[in-house]
Amino acid sequence: MKKLLKGLHKFQSSYFPENQEIFEQLADGQKPRVLFITCSDSRIVPHLITHSGVGELFIIRNAGNIVPPFGAANGGEGAAIEYAVHALGIEQIIICGHSNCGAMKGLLNLERLKIEMPLVHEWLQHAEATRRLIHENFPTIKGEKLLAITIAENVITQIENLKTYPVIRSKIHQNKMTIYGWIYDIESAEVLAYDPIADDFIPPHTVFANNLETSGTEFIHASAPTVAPHDQPNHQTIYQQNQVGDLPPWLSVEQANRIYRGSK
Repeated sequence: MKKLLKGLHKFQSSYFPENQEIFEQLADGQKPRVLFITCSDSRIVPHLITHSGVGELFIIRNAGNIVPPFGAANGGEGAAIEYAVHALGIEQIIICGHSNCGAMKGLLNLERLKIEMPLVHEWLQHAEATRRLIHENFPTIKGEKLLAITIAENVITQIENLKTYPVIRSKIHQNKMTIYGWIYDIESAEVLAYDPIADDFIPPHTVFANNLETSGTEFIHASAPTVAPHDQPNHQTIYQQNQVGDLPPWLSVEQANRIYRGSK
């Protein structure tokens, strides 16, 4: 607590006076440009990662960066999403997962949590789509390898959950909503963004550039892949081109591309 109080004093005596005009403007209302949904993990600091200023991000945080489907819960997530989009006019949303996520570890051991942390167990039920996808499609993968896949798939699942909200669907229909899925690696500070067209996680500036090129504006519908893997003849080639001997062999071609393409 002493450290926090010292920091508070420094903020009030140094940072605030230097930026007082900004705070005076913000006192009359907020106009954030981005809704940033991420994990409650103390290692994730949205303003630090994005180097954004006060009032630029509207932030929702919870265990596992989970967005309960519309009508599935009466918690603050749904209300905050609705307020951000309808009242504040936000048209860009980032769902940011991260490496070594404790919530995703819990999701992979859900029955154990039922006794030890029943409230966490109940909350993670909102990520059942992720858990079932992992359980049924990656039965032979274990440990950290499985965790990496789970983190990535959960981000994509939450994008789909987000689109169940009427206020989001309406903006998508008007072509006025951009939804990004990010994965932040704590150790390296690397960020990868999901590209729904390529069905890959790639550098975020590339996704943004692709959006501009594809749509002619900065708005594009974020969606899960609609083309089956066997209908993507270039997927294997892309994987081989990016592999350079150091992509993990335990992933399928699709997963390796999705998580690691562009990061090596």
